[in-house]
Amino acid sequence: MPSLAQMTGSLHIHNFYIGKLKAKQERLFDSDPELAMLLDNVAAVLSEHAVVLADDIAEVEYKE
Repeated sequence: MPSLAQMTGSLHIHNFYIGKLKAKQERLFDSDPELAMLLDNVAAVLSEHAVVLADDIAEVEYKE
């Protein structure tokens, strides 16, 4: 299992890219709605994984 620092770093990276994807999606919404929808789907998958990571982090912190 990864360390707490690795999981926390991974969560920050996920959140960074989720923000980037959502910002790009908003800019592309009018010019390329299909690409905007794809970016939204990718952001949703990353968001789901970020929730799992946050839960894992909370569990590790609780055990400590």
